Amino acid sequence: MSATENPKSIAPLNALHNVAQVECVFPDVNGFPRGKIMRATDFSAGKELRIAEAILLQAITGGYPDDAICGETDQDTKLVPDLSTLRQLPWAPSRAWVIHDCIGFDDQPSAFSSRSVLRQVLQRYREHGWFPVVAPELEFYLFARDGQEASAFSLPAMRGGGREVMQSAFSVESSNELEGFWTELQDACDRLGIATDTWLHEMGPSQFEINLLHGDPLVMADQAVLFKYGLREIAARHGLYAVFMAKPLSGQPGSSMHLHQSVVDSAGQNIFSAVDGTPSEAFSWFIGGLQHCLPNLMPIFAPFVNSWRRYVRDSSAPINMEWGGNNRTVALRVPHSAPAARRVENRLPGSDSNPYLAIAASLAAGLEGIERQLEARAPVHVGSAYLRPREIPRSFESALERMHGSPDARRMLGSVFIDAFCGVKEVELDHYMHEVSDWDRRYLTLQV
Repeated sequence: MSATENPKSIAPLNALHNVAQVECVFPDVNGFPRGKIMRATDFSAGKELRIAEAILLQAITGGYPDDAICGETDQDTKLVPDLSTLRQLPWAPSRAWVIHDCIGFDDQPSAFSSRSVLRQVLQRYREHGWFPVVAPELEFYLFARDGQEASAFSLPAMRGGGREVMQSAFSVESSNELEGFWTELQDACDRLGIATDTWLHEMGPSQFEINLLHGDPLVMADQAVLFKYGLREIAARHGLYAVFMAKPLSGQPGSSMHLHQSVVDSAGQNIFSAVDGTPSEAFSWFIGGLQHCLPNLMPIFAPFVNSWRRYVRDSSAPINMEWGGNNRTVALRVPHSAPAARRVENRLPGSDSNPYLAIAASLAAGLEGIERQLEARAPVHVGSAYLRPREIPRSFESALERMHGSPDARRMLGSVFIDAFCGVKEVELDHYMHEVSDWDRRYLTLQV
């Protein structure tokens, strides 16, 4: 096919300068970008790309679920570019990046694609004439890139060679220690069109947070994946690891990806607020849906064994489904705002969660509440929600069993996807259970 036969491909690429290759990527089940690198001329000519559909289900360990899920034939799926995501990469100017959808030869989206799962949830909203709005807050740690990460993370050196030894939330001086890194990151976000709000030093040593401005859920998930990819690339250029593990350091705060959510109608009016500015019934039902459904979807928000080390009492990570206004001990926080900006902050997702799936699961649960008119229980505006009973499972394994058997989860995200997701997570869990840890040696060597 000639370039002139595929103007949708060539026109956006011609707007970029000196691009020789295109990174044709798609998010896998863990939200990690995988794909192929193509010559820019081939991309412009509309050359077809395919991948084995099972790659969408590659576990973090490199394995795959059994053939009952992936299929014995290991069939292909087409990679179809979403040209709205085409970007020239600031750290590699000869390359562009574009996110692809995985489409079968029957022209249907792959049931294994997390991007497709989010699209399906958004379609359910559109059928009501509604449009969700989300804003992710991404937390991460910066560590020295010293090759020792298999045994322990090292904090980066500051000016003079010292390292942070204590929590220093909102410290501007600590951020200044890595001024070159932050300057390059800000420039990259601007050039990539990633709209960021503020960035700050979080509670842990060398822990930071960057907030993305609110927008369309699919766009925000795309931006979150590109942001994490870019952050890791730029960190490497400065001798650093950008780490999105939910709990990378024992005894230190975990890292989350809080999601701020609201819903507007076709006129742009927030359906969470009545005409007089008071909370609407839809607002209460949305929260009720989150309270009812999220316990059955926890592996989406905490997708690895490490993720569950974050949910500790009095740690700014929730242990139940309480909600309240401007209370950071609850799972579902309602920040103080004007009626037009009324929103619900879901504080369950870890920074290690797949942005597409975390957003999809949270929005699907809220819509379930509206459609079934599930009333929210009484809020916890004052006092600690940590004093209330624990509602989330104790472990990744029990959470996985609960989600796999949940009719709610299957109805909201699709049975094929739930089986596939749980299959991947069982591979990862089995792999973890074959590891012998430092804890085992430290406490069992002399006492058992």
